[in-house]
Amino acid sequence: MLPDNDSLALFVRAAELRSLTKAAEASHIGLAAASRRMALLEHRFKTTLLERSPRGVELTPAGASLLVHAKALLMRMNQMQAEMNDHATGKRGALRILANTSAMTEFLPDDLAAYSRTHPEVRLVVQERWSAEIVKEVLSSEADIGIVVEGLATEGLEIHPYRSDRIAAVMPAEHALARNEALRFVDVLDHDVVALESGSSMMRLLAEQAVIAERTLQLRIQVRSFEAVCRMVQSGLGIGLLPHQAAVALGRGMGLVVRPLPEEWAERKMLLCVRRDRAANSSVEALLQHLGSRVSAAG
Repeated sequence: MLPDNDSLALFVRAAELRSLTKAAEASHIGLAAASRRMALLEHRFKTTLLERSPRGVELTPAGASLLVHAKALLMRMNQMQAEMNDHATGKRGALRILANTSAMTEFLPDDLAAYSRTHPEVRLVVQERWSAEIVKEVLSSEADIGIVVEGLATEGLEIHPYRSDRIAAVMPAEHALARNEALRFVDVLDHDVVALESGSSMMRLLAEQAVIAERTLQLRIQVRSFEAVCRMVQSGLGIGLLPHQAAVALGRGMGLVVRPLPEEWAERKMLLCVRRDRAANSSVEALLQHLGSRVSAAG
């Protein structure tokens, strides 16, 4: 038999609080009942999950492994309950959307807000991922719609055009390059660069273009968020490289100068992707049509 959700939830609380007594209190049950649940859980898995001592409890190696699975399972159960609640109250369920950082920071929030105003019966679950991760999760049906940057392998996916952005350089107003209105990528390569982590599609593109230019991309700092890039640039740690719209929104508020790169490769196209063999879903089709119409309206 599989363990019940209440026992798994109690186990997670005990692991996080390092105390079965505190976990029992948080679960609104007695300590004796909590101990019986843990004993039954260990009996079902035929291994010790918690090492007990006067100071509390510690995870065994088996318990550490179970904790990862238990948290994921409880999260999925919560999502299932939320979707069932939507159906019970007349909503059509949830659409799962994964988007890269550029889309999340720039235009996607407004596009989804407009969709929600005309489709209040559909709940949108939106998460940020790197483009390569998005492709994998859409293919595995972990998401209904993905928004990625052009250039990835997309076999098995149906692709639709979405928006585009242009990479820009961000620097303090007193930087030597700030006076250069026609700043090119090779100019940036003479200086320290602050950019995103290597897992981002933009970083792969920048590294490729540096190789083509037979130059070295002098990465001084790599961070995960656009705002963090601007903060580092503001502190004088290098020139930032970001999508233009995000750079304008964040950088100018910090007194930074933004210069879009004029090279043709610096314009990046974004794509909507869905599984080619997906099941029919009118809400997915309506959202794809809506996002397509927003592209047309934006010119």
